[in-house]
Amino acid sequence: MKRSFNIVRCAAAGFGLLLLTGCFESPPMETVQRGYRGTGMEQVINPDLLAEKVAANLPPETQPVMPLPGPKSSELYKNVQVLGDTSAGELAGLMVAMTEWVSPEQGCNYCHVADMASDELYTKRVARTMISMTQNINQSWGKHVQPAGVTCYTCHRGNNIPEYVWAEDPGPKHAARITDPGQNTVSLTAAYSSLPYDPLTTFLQDDAEIRMASATALPTGNRQSIKQTEWTYSLMMHFSESLGVGCVHCHNSRAFASWSESPPTRVTAWHGIRMVRDINNSYISPINDDMPANRKGPLGDALKANCKTCHQGAYKPFYGAPQIENFPSLGYTHSAVVMPSEMESDESDSEPMNTSDEEDVTEASLTTENDSSRVMVAG
Repeated sequence: MKRSFNIVRCAAAGFGLLLLTGCFESPPMETVQRGYRGTGMEQVINPDLLAEKVAANLPPETQPVMPLPGPKSSELYKNVQVLGDTSAGELAGLMVAMTEWVSPEQGCNYCHVADMASDELYTKRVARTMISMTQNINQSWGKHVQPAGVTCYTCHRGNNIPEYVWAEDPGPKHAARITDPGQNTVSLTAAYSSLPYDPLTTFLQDDAEIRMASATALPTGNRQSIKQTEWTYSLMMHFSESLGVGCVHCHNSRAFASWSESPPTRVTAWHGIRMVRDINNSYISPINDDMPANRKGPLGDALKANCKTCHQGAYKPFYGAPQIENFPSLGYTHSAVVMPSEMESDESDSEPMNTSDEEDVTEASLTTENDSSRVMVAG
């Protein structure tokens, strides 16, 4: 009896060990130094997972450059509202590319009926807004997307709807009169952690305060709570999962709050957060009434963008491959497009970002031996 019991115990232990081995990644790992030596700022990389991400982030096939001179599209075609200043050749080339980017199976009929000038299909009306959004991103948010820029393919990648989008999450059901704190539920958005399950509405649509650290040693004047801090951690988990990086990609591991000691990528991320808010509030939310029910979330809001929509596991979409060099019409904003208000000061952080910060922490402060062992330090 005792022997049988020991066999069962050994089997259970072996099974448990087998389960645990599935939770760890196989060596050997690689590390990339992200800051000064001795600070522990090393990004740990699994070569196998990196190879998968690289394969999933191949840039689109190069499109031929279309002739730019010639009559304007608005002079030859009707109802060309956003791309009217382009030449007819450039417009034709862009339409062919957009078909491959967004609707390779449906073709032109995804947005157009027999009368090409008609706005009958909601997809055409939405596409017009999305073109304006892409132009605005490339012009107004260059500190986040340049020099590569973005096109429709950056998010769509051959799909009608980008694979990684989100809507307001009502969360799991609870018993009557039970207040849902938004926590302790495994969340895909928060990289399968049990942190608050919908940080995107709070931070990438609304402009809730992100940093929770107190500026003083005592709690006087600091009304932040552990619960609020967990929402920030949930957002950081989303960043990490979306870009395939760890904390040291943007932060100095010995001084998380210090801008002057952070890598330049923290400034890039600062602009990216505000860019995504602008995308969701200025372009996606306004088209909500045009979207059918099957393209909305459970609470009836249009599907919105987050960091993973573009990055899809890469620290830069397509690892920095150029996107708009053959599509100059996506790199400027038409005069009829409403521009976002001037970027606000960083009221959501306890230490505002200002011009001097951006000048001090720039790409000029990078030092590198080669592409595989880049060392990033603050200037």
